Amino acid sequence: MHDAPLSLHPTLPAAVPLVGVDGCRGGWVAAHLPAGGDVGDVRGRVAPDVATLLAALPADAEVAIDVPIGLPDAGPRACDAAARRALGARRASVFAAPVRSVLAAETYPDALARHRAADGRGLAKQAYFLLPKIREVDALLAATPALEGRVKETHPELAFATLAGAPLAHGKRTPEGRSTRDALLEAHLPGALARVRDDLAGASGVAPDDVLDAVALLLAVARRAAGRDRVLPARAADGAPRDAVGRAMEIHG
Repeated sequence: MHDAPLSLHPTLPAAVPLVGVDGCRGGWVAAHLPAGGDVGDVRGRVAPDVATLLAALPADAEVAIDVPIGLPDAGPRACDAAARRALGARRASVFAAPVRSVLAAETYPDALARHRAADGRGLAKQAYFLLPKIREVDALLAATPALEGRVKETHPELAFATLAGAPLAHGKRTPEGRSTRDALLEAHLPGALARVRDDLAGASGVAPDDVLDAVALLLAVARRAAGRDRVLPARAADGAPRDAVGRAMEIHG
């Protein structure tokens, strides 16, 4: 069963600043909304590293970011499996999070050996290529523990599926997929996508799908701030599963 399509207009203006953050070739791209702002106040920003990006935004912002945060010592995460089930045909967009020991790897063979030593599984090259982003966020959270309550792992494809009420039929890099995502974002935040695109015009290392994902993540964090977000796996009575350093292993969308 999927969530019904949901309009976010009643949740805005937002009581707190909201930020959707996606990794891009040039660093990190954000769609953000100030506290008290409405759809006309959504703007875009890009920075070479996540610490610089968040430092330029309000310190009390609620943040949705597309990067694994809670990392297992061994074995797959339940949230990754739940997200794949929820996304159906788009399941391949969810990469298995690496085990924590892999963060120390400097080469792919080293990462592969560490991963196999931890739990017998290999490590996909796509996951290996994400390691610099994962390390960056992990280091920021370790250095600034106060961020952990506000910065949550969020998956843009899950956010799009939640908005549509079902997984999208086409990938985001296809013409059909891009037009479907454009239409969804326009329906929920009229004019916002165009403003974010204008703000990021000419920015190096920002692809069109990075902008789509950042705005989708902004919508996801707006739902979270309103107490209506989708969290995988479903939380047990004692809360989310946590990794060895205490970070939640869950995906919002």
